[in-house]
Amino acid sequence: MASESITLYKLMVLYMLKRVNFPLTNAQMSEFFLDKDYTDYFTFQEVLNDLLEANLISMETVRNASRYEITREGVETLGFFGSKLSAAVTADMESFLKENKFKLRSEVGVTADYYKSTTQEYVVHCEVREGRSMLVELNLAVPDEEQARSMCGRWQGASQEIYAYVMKKLMA
Repeated sequence: MASESITLYKLMVLYMLKRVNFPLTNAQMSEFFLDKDYTDYFTFQEVLNDLLEANLISMETVRNASRYEITREGVETLGFFGSKLSAAVTADMESFLKENKFKLRSEVGVTADYYKSTTQEYVVHCEVREGRSMLVELNLAVPDEEQARSMCGRWQGASQEIYAYVMKKLMA
């Protein structure tokens, strides 16, 4: 029975990732699984690891957040076995995605990270994406890690205003 549940959870993850045109974070997906009491945190992490090992999903880590996307192999697998998902389960996932789509997209569409460059300064890398398209990418050199961390923390709230300003200046 546990094996059947694990298989169901894997198909659910594949379904969720296929239904959006942007990556989902570990936290976003686990929110659904835990809030709906489908499974516990540790089982969910096991499911993600199994899917990664089988190359059915891919993962990118940005500033301590793991972002997942379905692979071509994952789409094919879902095509073969997706019918095992009940109407109630897919309705739960569709409802979650519909209710949270804007929040989910903005959380993964606006990212910032930093790294230490070869010149010993810090480079802050900021992005705004719409789906798989890059709208703006900004790299700024700063002298210390505290400033880099601060800028990354502010990017989420300031990115729309900065993007609008840049577009206005460049289009004028």
